[in-house]
Amino acid sequence: MSLNQTPRSDRLHIGIYGKRNSGKSSLVNALTGQQVALTSPVAGTTADPVYKAMEIHGIGPVVFIDTAGFDDEGELGRLRVEKTRAALQKTDIALLVCADGELTGEKAWVDSFRAAHIPFLTIVNKTDALHDAPALCRQVEKTLGATPIAVSARTGDNVRAVIDALIRALPEDYGAASITGHLVHEGDLVLLVMPQGIQAPKGRLILPQVQTIRDLLDAKCLVMSCTTDKLEETLAALARPPKLIITDSQVFARVYEKKPPESLLTSFSVLFARHKGDIEAFVQGAAAIDALTPASRVLIAEACTHAPLTEDIGREKIPRMLRKRVSPELKIDVVSGNDFPADLTPYSLIIHCGACMFNRRYVLSRIAAAQAAGVPITNYGVTIAKVTGILDRIVW
Repeated sequence: MSLNQTPRSDRLHIGIYGKRNSGKSSLVNALTGQQVALTSPVAGTTADPVYKAMEIHGIGPVVFIDTAGFDDEGELGRLRVEKTRAALQKTDIALLVCADGELTGEKAWVDSFRAAHIPFLTIVNKTDALHDAPALCRQVEKTLGATPIAVSARTGDNVRAVIDALIRALPEDYGAASITGHLVHEGDLVLLVMPQGIQAPKGRLILPQVQTIRDLLDAKCLVMSCTTDKLEETLAALARPPKLIITDSQVFARVYEKKPPESLLTSFSVLFARHKGDIEAFVQGAAAIDALTPASRVLIAEACTHAPLTEDIGREKIPRMLRKRVSPELKIDVVSGNDFPADLTPYSLIIHCGACMFNRRYVLSRIAAAQAAGVPITNYGVTIAKVTGILDRIVW
């Protein structure tokens, strides 16, 4: 991946919701100026949510989530609606598309947006075909408590108003989040310790490493990198100790032993725990490791979906560390991708990866689900720092 490509996980996620055949896919096409979504006069053309990465002038990189109609019917329709509802967990801003005066379903979805603190816009679509578009707009405003934007996705009429409204709805700090900005300043020397192995094969860096390098360059830091076996040589070659050392969590202990006393230490996973989630919740959750017993059950959640690798950190290394600390009988389940149990109560602890493949809202939704179930949740890097006894000696 080149440095100037924006991963989907770092894009603003705009969810498009509405009934079947309300013109959701047509609106996506109109907003992007491209035929990126399949459209049809037949209701139910969109089945599973479709994710499309685009650039919008005035907003920047975004992902449109084109969802199935929430009025779908039958057993298959019920499953589609469940996936539409699951898309809320990843939605930063919602567009609710209305095309008729029956607004019961729309009212329920507006309530869901508000309960989840998701900013939303209401859109009255198909103004080129409606008998009385102004009357429908008044009805939508009265029923949903939000002034709609009247558009014709087919002709493009007033679509620009939707983009302008999206820009106004952006959080004030949108696009300002930095991975390392709370730890470094311009001119600081930062050393990255980047083990190369099966999870970062020859010729590649893993995504958190690439994003961290770009973030440091944007901050005008002096960036040096090395592999673990070259750490001592690299430190000896530097004119001054690094302000910050960022390492792979798996070699936390080795790097801590060799780092200069004045150098701060953290890991890519810990930085992403803060960048993508709630670092305070993760640090607090790590305390539950001390309370694990042979009868405990731990859930490990990976964002990536990949074939299990030899010495995989989530499937092998962390389980081995925990079982060595607690008991060989410790029960550990592993889920990946979008799989995440609806019932978390059987677990004593959840350990999440760095979530470089998820957007922040989705990670926060998982933290909220764990907290609602009363289950502590932590992160790969925080877990390793806790188990190796250096959690109170690193920065986050």
